[in-house]
Amino acid sequence: MKAKLFLLLAAGTVLLGAGCADVKPWQRGTLAEYTMRPDRDPLGLMFFEHTWFSREAVTGGRGVGGGGCGCN
Repeated sequence: MKAKLFLLLAAGTVLLGAGCADVKPWQRGTLAEYTMRPDRDPLGLMFFEHTWFSREAVTGGRGVGGGGCGCN
């Protein structure tokens, strides 16, 4: 029983600690590069939008502000 509890606590610690990362000021330039932008490939974005529309029967909603009331 103690071994299972220890493994469960160890796995929880690993999972909770894995997503935390501090970005240093000198690393921010790398994260701001063009290759890190999600819209750097227009053809890939159009393919993703087509796939999303085919699966979910919805389109748009990217980059548009507003709260869904239709008053944009």
